[in-house]
Parts: sequence; C-alpha cells; structure tokens
Amino acid sequence: MYNKIILVGYLTRDVEIRYTQGGSAVGSVGIATSRKWKSQTGETRDETMFIDLNFFGRTAEIANQYLKRGSKVLVDGRLVFQQWVGQDGRKRSKHSVAVENLKMLDTKAESQNLGYNGYTPPQQQSKTSHQTSSYIPQQTRQAPVPEIDIDEDEIPF
Repeated sequence: MYNKIILVGYLTRDVEIRYTQGGSAVGSVGIATSRKWKSQTGETRDETMFIDLNFFGRTAEIANQYLKRGSKVLVDGRLVFQQWVGQDGRKRSKHSVAVENLKMLDTKAESQNLGYNGYTPPQQQSKTSHQTSSYIPQQTRQAPVPEIDIDEDEIPF
C-alpha cells in the first residue's frame, strides 16, 4: 500500500513543540491550503482546507525555530488517523499528516517585510473576492541568502 500526501500552504499558527520522555521533539501546527475552480455557471470558486501537521525530531526543532504563523511551506508525509476519548466521554477522531520532509518557501525578504504579525495569506481572504496575482520580475523578488549558524547535516531538506 502507498500512503503519501504533499501539501503547499500557509501555517495557521506558530509551531507548538513538546518533548517526549525520551527527549524527542514533537511539533504541531496547522496548514491552510486552497484550490480555485470555475463552477458550471462560470463563477470562480475557492475552497480552503485546514489540516493538522506533526513534525518529529530535528525537523520539529527547526520548524519551531524558523517557522511562524503565515509561513509558506511545502510538506510531504503520510496521512495518519487519530482516535481518542474527549473530556465529555465521546469518541473523537481526525486525520493529520505526519511530516517526513519540509521545505520553507518564504524568502528572507518576505519574512522580514511581513513580520508575520497579522499577516493574512491570499488564500484566507474573503472567499467571494476574486484576486489575480501580478507578475513580479525575478530580479525584484530576490533577497540575499541568510547566514544561519547550523550544520548542513541538521537540515532535513
């Protein structure tokens, strides 16, 4: 059997990290993804999905350190079904993604200019408004590569 999921979207909150008794890091966050299509009447429709992500080990620590609410990421992993009993005694369940690979898609300039304070990604704006993205020439989008004090062996992507 094959269980693989690939998502590109914006993080809905900051990464929440905790550690197991064995010292392994586990990070949790949500991602918002969307798709646009035209209905039979020709109206442009927008569908947004919110999915929970779980990072493990060094990937969780890196995500916690470098990602914030509004960060654009590409993740791939496997779909996981979770079950538990809620405080009200009812059985609960949900699907989430156990992330195996992470790629940060924001440039340094985007993350500095936005500051992630109150940033609302285009997919999360009004569902009735139709927006077109304008072309930005490559030379105006590039930012210098940031210097990070981290070994290349520690980066999971």
